[in-house]
Order: sequence, then structure tokens, then C-alpha cells
Amino acid sequence: MYNPQYEKRGEELQVILLMTTAPPLESPWILGRKLPPLGLAYVAASLEKANFHVEVLDNYLLKKPIDYIKQETKRLAPEIIGITCGSVTYQRCIETAKAIKEVLPSCKVVVGGWHPSYMPESMLQHPEIDYVVMGEGERAMVELANSITKGEDNSAIAKIPGLAYRHRQKITKTAPKFIEDLDEVPFPARHLLPMQLYAREMEFLGVKPVDTMNVIRGCPYNCAFCETKRLWGSKCRAFSAPRVVEELGHLVSNYGTKGIYFVGDNFTIQKKRTIELCKEIRKSDLDIKWVCDTRVDLISRDLLKEMKDAGCRTIWFGVESGSPRILRKINKGITVHQVVQAFKLCREEGIQISCSFMLGIPGETVNDMRDTFNFAKKLDPDWCQFNIFVAYPSSALYDEIMTKGLYENAEDFAKYVRTEDFDYELVLKIQRRFHKQFNRSPKRILRKIRRDGLLSVLRTPFS
Repeated sequence: MYNPQYEKRGEELQVILLMTTAPPLESPWILGRKLPPLGLAYVAASLEKANFHVEVLDNYLLKKPIDYIKQETKRLAPEIIGITCGSVTYQRCIETAKAIKEVLPSCKVVVGGWHPSYMPESMLQHPEIDYVVMGEGERAMVELANSITKGEDNSAIAKIPGLAYRHRQKITKTAPKFIEDLDEVPFPARHLLPMQLYAREMEFLGVKPVDTMNVIRGCPYNCAFCETKRLWGSKCRAFSAPRVVEELGHLVSNYGTKGIYFVGDNFTIQKKRTIELCKEIRKSDLDIKWVCDTRVDLISRDLLKEMKDAGCRTIWFGVESGSPRILRKINKGITVHQVVQAFKLCREEGIQISCSFMLGIPGETVNDMRDTFNFAKKLDPDWCQFNIFVAYPSSALYDEIMTKGLYENAEDFAKYVRTEDFDYELVLKIQRRFHKQFNRSPKRILRKIRRDGLLSVLRTPFS
């Protein structure tokens, strides 16, 4: 088991600056919230464990201007700068890389994250970017940093899995290799982040401060809107129950954590592992309330009982649509009946329900969106979010809208959908109306008053 208070041996190697221009995690609840970038923090911790001196700049949070990045680059004079990039923040990433090279041409610029993993060629068309890390970054970044600081040539770098780079005017790629034993990955380096600036509250729990943790990677499903397999693989790998509880204890002791959001689409996919984790949490006597994400077809009554006893207060389900036709279209692999039954089970076991739906899917109609809203009202979850669908590279729906020309913006990689039935502006109006109507119902207002108090209702906008 990895102890975060490891003792460093020997002198620290060269400075590595890691920064993010992208949202920290892909999750409906996380959109727009200021949360620590766990992926970057995992990479930073792995580099520290390998004896590198690491600095982190969360520029998605701080939004520092390019001149500030130039100043920090000059001040630190790092040998390597790593940048996390998303499809939406692609242009910002390129702008940052160019600024770095302007003031420190010798610095090696490495990019990683969602977009570089799916479209490494789009990154390497810019000479300011030297390397792309595809997939998990912890092991690849450490091996690459060792090679760069030792002055090794491309023949050595070519042996590192999960890299893309230019070699003799051509782009060379090595296949990613996933970390089988996740317990070898150290706790995220939260000590390098401005924890006091992040949002550490969550309406689903009723306690604070709340932090995020990742406990599982990989997904065996084939949803047409999702591209996560390229980053995490199709096999589910999980941190062991003792490792998860050890990190929980670290958060409680060092950050006063009282609530946890376990980030990951399929928290309950391995029932035996989930029950083992619940038992380990109970055995630890940690007073932690928590939320997790999972699918409606991955729960059962006995599992919910175990989860409730271990501190689970809310489950987030991605329902996506109330139209059976659209559910089939997006290959979600669930039915509306399964959704109804899962919500019923959660209520009977005293677990709160939060869910999200997508609007503006290619092939959808305004009537389908109305069906989704009516289904949401019927389900009556404790919290509900309607999100506008964005097509991301490498997903099946992205390929469809590119082939058919059903996109709103021809410049950005992430695209909104335009059809004969709707465009982005119409879907935005529908989204606002759905949120307003859903949250304004007398039943929901009374429930919120009972749960959160009158003051919280008065502070909550209805649009």
C-alpha cells in the first residue's frame, strides 16, 4: 500500500510544471464547478514519487493570462511542461504551448487528457508541442520525464507505451498500456493545489467539506455518445478497498473531509468489490457520507442496503432520454422500465436520486425532448439536470454528425448538433424551460424546504 508521506531519496530532479486548461472531469454534475483536477494531481504525485520537483498551475480554475504563464515559465525554467487539454479548450492549449516556447524554447511541451488521447495528430500539427500522452498519464509521464532529463533519443522514447511524437517528419505512436494494479498509483497530489479555492460543497449530501475521489477506471459499454474507452480502456480496473479507505482517512485527517463524490461511471459494476468496499468503510469507523455514479441496471436491493449502511446518501444515474427510440439510438443498453424500477428501489431503501438527461441528440425531435421532460416529471428524482448534447471526437455520434454535416460549429472539435428540427439556440431555450418548470413545481419546492430549509429555496434561481 502506498504511503503518501514517503521519504524522498537523493536529490530532486529537474522542475516539471503541470497545468490544466480543461475541465477536471467529465461528469454532468461537475460541469461549471470549481473542482480539483484529479487526473493532473495523479500525474503530479507519480512524478514526485519518482523524485521530480513538480509545480502545478490549475489555469482552468485561476484563469491567469498568457503573460502570467510566460512569467512563471521564466521564473521556474522547467525542463518539461505538461498541459491537460480538452476538445473545448483546444485553442487555449495551443496558445499556451506557443507562449511557453516563446520564452523557453528548450522546454519540452507535453500534452495529455481527453482530446490528445483521441486526436493526437491534431496536437502534433503544431510545432510547439513535442509529445502527446495518450490514455493514462501516470506511468507514461514518469517514463517520458526520465528519458528527457537523461537526454535519451527517440529510440529510447519509442519504447514508452502511450506516446505520440514527430520522428523524421512523421508522427509516430505507441499503443497505450493500462495500469493493471491501480494501487501502485499514489494518492493525488492535492498538496500542490489551491484546495481553499475549490468548491467543496455538494447539495446531495448535506455535509461539508466534500471532496472527489476516483475509484474505478474503464468501461465495457458502448454508448454512442461516449468516448471514454480510448482514455481508460474497456476493462474495468479498480483501486482496492483498503487503498480507497486509506485515501479516505488521508482526506479526513489532512483536509477535514466529511463527504465524498466517488467519480466514475460504473461504481457498482463489480458487485462483490462494491460490497467489500462498503464493509471496509464501515470497519474503518470513518464518518463519511458519499455519492456515486452508476447505471440503473447495476443495482439491486441487497447492494443498496450495503451502500446505505456504509454512508451512501445519493446515487447519480445517467438516464439520458425518456424516449425508447432515442435510448436505442444512443446504444445506452437500458429501458425506461429499468429506470423506473431502479428509482423505485432507491426510494424504498432510503437513497436519494439524482439524474441527468441529454437534449439535442442527432435524430432526436422536439417531441422526443418533450417525452424526456415528461418522463423526468414521472420519475420525480430529488435532483435533475438537463444537459445539451455535445458530440466529442471518437464517439459514434460524433462520426455521424461529421458525416452528415449535422453540426453547429465547424471550427471547434466539440460540436453542438443542428437538424431540420432544432439548432443550438432552440435547444438552449428548451433546456432553460425544462429546468424552470421542473424546479418550480410546488411539490419540489416543498421537498426542498423540508430537506434544505426555506433560506436555500429563496437563494435558488428557478431558471
